[in-house]
Amino acid sequence: MTLPPPSFGSAGEHRLQQQLGTAERAGRFYDQQVRPCLTPAMRDFIDRQTMVFLATADSRGECDASFRAGPPGFVHVIDDHTLAYPEFRGNGVLASAGNMSENPHLGMLFVDFTHHHVGLHVNGAAQLCTDAGLRSVHPGLPTDVAPGRDPEMWVRVSVEEAYIHCSKYIPHLEPAPRSTGQDPARPKDANYFTGPETASAEPRA
Repeated sequence: MTLPPPSFGSAGEHRLQQQLGTAERAGRFYDQQVRPCLTPAMRDFIDRQTMVFLATADSRGECDASFRAGPPGFVHVIDDHTLAYPEFRGNGVLASAGNMSENPHLGMLFVDFTHHHVGLHVNGAAQLCTDAGLRSVHPGLPTDVAPGRDPEMWVRVSVEEAYIHCSKYIPHLEPAPRSTGQDPARPKDANYFTGPETASAEPRA
């Protein structure tokens, strides 16, 4: 049985669905779960989240996965088709933003680990914007996302598809207070994986 091509998903996944006999099941998922914009429930879900995982790739398709976090609403829902989140000063590498400057395709995964144990995928096209430039178009952007820190830029995301990540394997995590003191046995971040403190680690077999 050959089904009409679905409106969502890549050519590669559609070929594999045909080969493995899952095209009909996948078609039901596309029809029932995947949306071309954010539903009201999706908007409310994003407003509650304090973290998001990012997937980007450069013009050659070489990938990078990253993570962003902030207070609830740090990823700002502008409208059903548009999100924005701030980028702050970091280590200066700008891996995610650099990829977006070559290839605007962006994948975002929001996961609720503590309450409903469900995830939301948002895929779309990213645009790098200055703070002043984006505020001139969207004056409702939050002004104090990270107290005492100003965004170096904003990432504006045009939503192309959004769909659920089911709860089956999402672990339950309890928020814990952040330690106020540095563990003296813990290497500093800059040395954690590559500093002299780790040089004596046993090599992998």
